[in-house]
Amino acid sequence: MNCRKLAVKILDRVLNEGAYSNIVLSKELNEVELNDKDKALLTEIVYGVLRRKKTLDIIISNFVKDIKLMDRNILNILRVAIYQMNFLDKIPSYAACNEAVEEAKEISENDSKLVNGILRNFTKNPDDIEVPGNKIDEYAYKFSFEPWMIRLLIKQYGEALSKKIMSGLNTIPQVSVRVNELKADYDEVFEELEALEYDVEEGAVCPEAICIKGGKSIENNPLFNEGKITVQDESAMIIAPLLELEENMTVIDLCSAPGGKTTHIAEILQNTGKVLAFDIHESKLGLIKENCERLGITNVEVNVNDATKLNPELVSSSDRILIDVPCSGIGIIRKKPEIKWNKTRSDLRELIPIQRDIMENAWQYLKKGGIMIYSTCTLNKEENEENIEWFIDKHKDCNIKKIFIGNQNNLVYNRNGSLTIIPNENMDGFFMAKLEKI
Repeated sequence: MNCRKLAVKILDRVLNEGAYSNIVLSKELNEVELNDKDKALLTEIVYGVLRRKKTLDIIISNFVKDIKLMDRNILNILRVAIYQMNFLDKIPSYAACNEAVEEAKEISENDSKLVNGILRNFTKNPDDIEVPGNKIDEYAYKFSFEPWMIRLLIKQYGEALSKKIMSGLNTIPQVSVRVNELKADYDEVFEELEALEYDVEEGAVCPEAICIKGGKSIENNPLFNEGKITVQDESAMIIAPLLELEENMTVIDLCSAPGGKTTHIAEILQNTGKVLAFDIHESKLGLIKENCERLGITNVEVNVNDATKLNPELVSSSDRILIDVPCSGIGIIRKKPEIKWNKTRSDLRELIPIQRDIMENAWQYLKKGGIMIYSTCTLNKEENEENIEWFIDKHKDCNIKKIFIGNQNNLVYNRNGSLTIIPNENMDGFFMAKLEKI
């Protein structure tokens, strides 16, 4: 199976059946016989097409009457071919065109003629693409986002910052790992990674972060298997240290799976105290346990719990609470580009009551003098600053503590003391607020 054909199959599952790109892709990569170079190309094509789908569809629409009437496999064959022609230098246009025509032949002769015609016309005049509409439509073509999402960002952040956000969400994410101080020393891990021929540098913001700029996949890495490192985005690494953890504390992580922040909390506590890791999905609890075992963590208790319903047993039980609430995920589009296409404006509104229920319950679980962190991986201010304003207005015993972690140019310190992280090649888009119960 060649990687372009496989890309079409994966894209069909993600775009038409609602599968998660990262899960389908890693499953296929484990099952097929491809060399490392082809695996890298397959990954680049799948994520590239998902990232640039709007742009690709506007190009295709220049050559057909109605893109909505096209066979979905033919459409994906065209997207893959045009992505390669437009965004990848390493593949000659004629090669991408010939492969696409051959693949379309397997569907029908007519389809292969259509594909051939569109691709040859596009190759002749790649700069003559017309983008009908207004400025928002031009941004949709340039950055490949749905118009409603562009309007939302501009309304909330202004035009200049929105362009920076969209650009950041289109970057290819670099892998960062967190050093587990229970098992290893930062410098020792850094040197071991270099010895294993990884191209590494220190993290952008977090002292425990190492950024991996190149080298083999990290999952089969001996340091990972020995529990000396965990793969985690630097934006997520910021959160546990903000809790001001002290040994022997009781900490609740209400929306814990897959456990990246939970294990970070446990590492900072040096295996003292206890960390109650909850999640609504029982199927995901195994992941948290596996991570704890690999990392040598013994102070985490894992249980099923619905964060939107008050659990009387937990009232006033906790020194620190983390609520990394379910959100629209706009900040992690670098890693899951299909979020651009499978979310709607109303999806975002529906999340807010859930987030507020979780905040209300978590507040009851927190002892007086305790600290709660509210975090999301979205950039929608309705789920971020507006939820915090609503909460502070309602709870007179709540004081917001200012967050400050440095002066990097992608850190936006909001008026109310919270922090928004603008996505770039090193970090996902994130939001966090630190609330103290007085």
